[in-house]
Amino acid sequence: MAGRTPGVAYSITVRSEYPNEPGMLGKITSAIGAAGGSAQGVDVVQTSKGKMVRDFTINTSDQDHAEQVVEAIKSVENVKVRSVSDQTFLLHIGGKIEMRSLTPVRTRDDMSKAYTPGVGRVCMAIYDDPAAVWALTGKGHTVAVVSDGSAVLGLGDIGPEAALPVMEGKAMLFKEFGGVDAWPIVLDTQDPDEIVSIVKALAPGFGGINLEDISAPRCFYIEDRLKELLDIPVFHDDQHGTAVVVLAGLINALKIVDKKPQDLKVVVVGVGAAGTACTKILKSYGVTNIIGFDRQGVLDRRRDYGDNKMKQWYADNTNPDDFAGTLADGLVGADMLLGLAGPDLVTGDQVAKMTSNAIVFALSNPDPEIWPEEVPDNVRVMATGRTDYPNQVNNSLCFPGLFRGVLDVRASEINDEMKVAAAIAIAGVIPDSHISEDFIIPSVFDQNVARRVSSGVARAAQETGVARRRRRRGDEIYAAFRTRG
Repeated sequence: MAGRTPGVAYSITVRSEYPNEPGMLGKITSAIGAAGGSAQGVDVVQTSKGKMVRDFTINTSDQDHAEQVVEAIKSVENVKVRSVSDQTFLLHIGGKIEMRSLTPVRTRDDMSKAYTPGVGRVCMAIYDDPAAVWALTGKGHTVAVVSDGSAVLGLGDIGPEAALPVMEGKAMLFKEFGGVDAWPIVLDTQDPDEIVSIVKALAPGFGGINLEDISAPRCFYIEDRLKELLDIPVFHDDQHGTAVVVLAGLINALKIVDKKPQDLKVVVVGVGAAGTACTKILKSYGVTNIIGFDRQGVLDRRRDYGDNKMKQWYADNTNPDDFAGTLADGLVGADMLLGLAGPDLVTGDQVAKMTSNAIVFALSNPDPEIWPEEVPDNVRVMATGRTDYPNQVNNSLCFPGLFRGVLDVRASEINDEMKVAAAIAIAGVIPDSHISEDFIIPSVFDQNVARRVSSGVARAAQETGVARRRRRRGDEIYAAFRTRG
């Protein structure tokens, strides 16, 4: 457990009973500390002359560590552990989202207007003018979060039911940060054409489609086909949300290391969905020297990629010098390491061969390619995907505001210009005078993030001709109202 910081994601509450005697509380808290736990609260449940019952709320590092802490408490003489509750599991009981009505239905008049017979007039208005669906239904503020559970972050192919808590969480963040209503839709199929067919069929009820946790290379095909078939934006967040926030972090990191995009040598470890999208957005921003590595090694023009069109695209459009060495060799002289592959794939000695003022984004979650405690002194800026270290690359900085802006202007697609605009907006939330090595990415709880992203994205949509209406003065007020509920 050395070097791993206990966090709230593995917070437990241990209800303990022990003799009500002086010194017992100190013995228990000492045992918690000796086991590496971080006590966050001690609450009295019951007390009497001879007995004390207390709840100890403790942050731990992972499930194994939580069990070790519980055993440490049990080892204290005369202490009985009554129960152990996991705060994360308690939060999920019954799910994390619900549907609610925007208008009450308490009288016969309410029923007549909201449902039959009045609703029929509204239906026919949409039949006569299909565009009216945007104003007369929830379509204009509603997104479908669609997944087959084949590539859940850090967990892999766990299927639709097991993926549902993630999709519910995504829907929560859409609402909390962007005022967007989102519905989790998990599909019991991994057939790409069947997924395309299902999403196409359900699309009329939504203003946008957020694809989530679908494995590569199927995700590329599914997204491309849906973009061809639908007149609403389709966004694979694992690809493009990650790419947007990576670019936002890089924009501010470059201000610290005083380098230009065109002068960078970037090594990408992990050329899947996110790695490919990050590469594309970095190229859009002016980075030209990018070298990618997958499980087989470097992506150069000598390899046979078979029918994997995305890997072939990658080899054809990156690695300008056709470098053919190992990852360790590729990191020599590199300005940036972007890790999107898996835990502990890069060593401190390898990173030490990068340039001075190096940038390392080790984004594999929950365990990064290299831990912040392990990077050498030549690394000036370090980012991870974790909440318990500075500079978290978190997709939640992107998708709520991005879809808010998209829906406000009824955009037909999300193009590269809109993604770059979102990245610039995220980076711009932090004033230049406040940027530091540990602060290149704003907090997901900064209310300026979604507001600036939505404005930047809406403007870019209008400038590139994919907006079907202009953003109006009341849109932000309406979004804020919907967010507060």
